[in-house]
This record gives sequence, C-alpha cells and structure tokens, in this order.
Amino acid sequence: MMGSRVAAALLRRGRDRASALMAARVPRGAPPPAPPAPRVGSGPRGGGGGGGLLAPPRSTGSVFSASRLASFHAFRSIGSKTLMSQCTRKMSTTVAALNSGVATAAANSGLKLLVTKGPQAQKAVGIWLFGCAAWVFCLVILGGVTRLTRSGLSMTDWKFTGGLPPMSDEEWKLEFEKYKLSPEYKRVNKGMSLEDFRFIYWMEYGHRMWGRALGFLFSVPFAYFIAKGYVTRQLGLRLSALFALGAGQGLIGWWMVKSGLEEPASEYVQPRVSPYRLATHLTSAFVIYYGILWTALSVVMPEPPAGSMNWVNSAAKIKKLAIPVSAVVGITAISGAFVAGNDAGHAYNTFPKMGDTWIPEDVFTMEPFIRDIFENTSTVQLNHRILATTTLLSVGGLWLAARKLDMHPAVKSLIGSTLGMAALQVTLGISTLLMYVPTSLGSAHQAGALTLLSLMILLTHTLRRPSPALLKSLASAVKST
Repeated sequence: MMGSRVAAALLRRGRDRASALMAARVPRGAPPPAPPAPRVGSGPRGGGGGGGLLAPPRSTGSVFSASRLASFHAFRSIGSKTLMSQCTRKMSTTVAALNSGVATAAANSGLKLLVTKGPQAQKAVGIWLFGCAAWVFCLVILGGVTRLTRSGLSMTDWKFTGGLPPMSDEEWKLEFEKYKLSPEYKRVNKGMSLEDFRFIYWMEYGHRMWGRALGFLFSVPFAYFIAKGYVTRQLGLRLSALFALGAGQGLIGWWMVKSGLEEPASEYVQPRVSPYRLATHLTSAFVIYYGILWTALSVVMPEPPAGSMNWVNSAAKIKKLAIPVSAVVGITAISGAFVAGNDAGHAYNTFPKMGDTWIPEDVFTMEPFIRDIFENTSTVQLNHRILATTTLLSVGGLWLAARKLDMHPAVKSLIGSTLGMAALQVTLGISTLLMYVPTSLGSAHQAGALTLLSLMILLTHTLRRPSPALLKSLASAVKST
C-alpha cells in the first residue's frame, strides 16, 4: 500500500510538471484539443463488420508529448538518490534473508544439504572435491603407465612419509645396487644401465609422491572447511572415511609391490606382483574415486533433474537397469587387473578368435577351479573378453530402453554418451590386444575404463529419486493442469 501511494504521488507530480510545460508552449487564444470519441459497441460482437468496436481517434502530437514528459519526470523522480538507496537496502535485505533461509527451507522440504553457509560455500567445496577426483583419476592412469613400463619394482623399500630421491651419483649407485638384488633384475633386466634404472625409478617415485600429494590436497582444505563451518556432520563423516581409505591405499600399494620382490616359485616364471593384490589396489582406488566423485555431485547437485512426473517415473524405471549395468562395468574394469597381473594381454593377440579357436584348449585346466578363473592366462583373457562384450551389450540395451521412455533430455544425452564411450573402450581394448599392448594404448585403455565408470556414476546420480518437496510440487503442477 505504501509503495503504491508513493508511485501515484510521483506520477501526479510528473503530470503536473508536464502540463505546466505544455501550457507555456501552447499560444494564447488557441482552442483546446478535442476530447477523444467515446468507445461504442463495447458489448458482445454484433453482426456488423469490425467486431462492433469503433476505434478512438489518434491523439495529437501535443498529447503524446505530454505523456512522454509525464513518464520522464515520473521516472526522474523515482531515480532520486534517496529513493534508490531505500530500494537498494530493501533488495539487499531480501537477498540476505533468502540466502540465510536456504538451509531452513531445505530442512522443511526434506532435502538434506551437505554444505552449509550458502551457495558460495557449496561452490567452493564442490570445486575442491572435483579437483580431488581429477587428481585420483590421474593417479590411476599414472599407476597404469608405471605398470606398463615395468617400473613398479624399481624401489625396493617404502616409507609412509616418503623421502627425497637420490641426489648424487653415489646415492643413485646405492639404489641401483639394491635393485640388483631383486628377482626382477636377475631374471628380466640383467645388464640394465644406470640411465635405464633412473627412468623406471623416477616413474615409481612419481607415482608414490603423486599419491602423497593427494593426502595434502585433501586434508588441508578439509580442515579449512571444517573450521569455517561449511561441512555438515554427514559430509564430515563421509570425507573422513575416504581420507582413511586413502591413507590405507599407500599400505595396500606397498603390500602389492612386496609380492613382486619375492622369489618366484619356478625359475621359468617372471617376477611380477600378485594379481590378487594388484586387483585389490585397483579396486581400492576405484572405491576412493567413486566416493569423491559421488560426494562432489551430491554437493553441487542436491536435486536430480526433474521437470515433470513422467520424467521422474521414467528415471525410476531406467535406474533399475542402470544399477546392474554399473556393476557389470565395474566388474569388467576389475577383471582388467587380473589380465595385467597375469600378463594375459600378451597371450592371444588375435580377435575375435583366441589363436585359431574361439575357446583355447587349456581353459579350466588348473586345479582348484577357483584358481583357474584368476590365474590361468587363457581363462583370464577369455573372461575379460566376455565381460567387455557383455558391458557393451548392456549399455546398448540401456540406451534402447531409454529411447522408448519420456525422459529428461539431459539424461537421454548422458546415456547416449555412455554408449559411445563403451564402444570406444571396446575398440581401445581390441587395438591394445592386436598391437601387443603398447604403453600408449594400454594407458588409454585404462583411462577409458575409468571414464566409462565415471559416466555410469554420473548417470546413476542423476537418476536418483527427488526430494519429497520436489515430488509434491510436481504432483500439484499435474493436478493444476
């Protein structure tokens, strides 16, 4: 009421000023302008042409000038410093009240936010977590390159806090002498030069220090956000568990490397890390990556994309298919660790057949049967081929199912991208096999596996059920229509 009275007073004031100006312009003795003709036939449409309305005559230029002048003076009065300062203060107070009430509104609607203190804090925590996820992604790829270059056994000792690399020639010679005592040097790299040793040493050292840097990148901002009060109890517990798992990952890595420093059971067997420990190390890295990426998505996107109840219902149907498909993608990626741990990629470098047959003769010949699945080179590669084909067909079936449903366009686009990535990953795997596992293609194949897993994580996150408040609003919108 107060605002309308002020606006009316300002408008009258502007009209008075305009009338005064126009009176000064009109010469004395001139007839006043004729009033506009009244509207006729404003009732229902009659049978005459034109709809039964007579348009009023056009106003003269003086009337239009007066109208423009009135509007000009009215808005000029509104633009005074005093009134603008009052409006600015009211707007800033409203925005502050909205920002401070986000958490309260979320609590009342049943939506639990993981970050407090407003959208700026939410953005900062989200950027930090996505950065940590990207760091883990690079760490996994660097680990794959370290394995493909056979650099993982170059460092024969391990310290939790790490240490400086060799600085002098004497220190390098001392490290090289330690490596000469390892089974890998005696059976594989005998006669290696010091320069070649430096390369594999730097690869393993870089992999270890990249992992330790992740601990610093994670812990310092985590402590800062806790001190600022950004982190809720739920988020704090989740991130603390991920930090503990990351610290344990270093121990798992050394446990894996230690298995490769032991003498093999047979003199004809090349020294290599245990495929079980390698799979454990890779699975732990995947779990850490999944936890960080899922948490980052939950921070920046607390609500899934949902524009209608049809989209929500379709997302629920696709979610029932996406979860088992995600499991197949994860199992296929872990089976790749057994392929690497057994050097199965160098066994049958043909496709689609394995050598001259579809199924090798020595499949399922190892006793007990459970060992054959994880240690028999032929069985391990056959399993990986079957799982990769199953992954591609599963993602393709998911894409076909989504085409028949009314879904959010972004979700459909994401499913299409996942299908494209699955096809690319199979192509990378076949190319790596046919070219005898070069380092470039092998590392690209591992990066493709993690990229496909990332897309499935993003897809399952966007398919989750909306909050009760959002469901209620969508249901009320349907009723109103």
